[in-house]
Amino acid sequence: MEQLISEEFMEYKRRPTVKEKKLIDILVQKSSIPYNKDWDKELMVRSMSDGGMGSLYLYPKDCKDELRRFGKQISEVTFKDKDGVDVVVSLNTDDKGNLYELDIWKTDFNQLVEIPDNLEIV
Repeated sequence: MEQLISEEFMEYKRRPTVKEKKLIDILVQKSSIPYNKDWDKELMVRSMSDGGMGSLYLYPKDCKDELRRFGKQISEVTFKDKDGVDVVVSLNTDDKGNLYELDIWKTDFNQLVEIPDNLEIV
């Protein structure tokens, strides 16, 4: 699947929040692919148009804005949202092995309330 998004839905790239970074870090640690300890150096993110579930496109250092394609899922975790609903989070790479997206899916299809401070992975 190619990353083609209308400019009207695009948000500027930004640094991940502390909670987003912690969640990505957990997924990188669980990953089937080893990453250097400085994988997050200069990591930028951009929100996906996903109905408010919190999914992000990931832009590691030196990653260009060229057309990127989904590669594979490298890890997954599940946690309970603040309202008790299960949230499934997948970390995906592009076809070149670079971090590509943090895919967040709340199982009732509603918006994510928040990434918990103390993630309890189920």
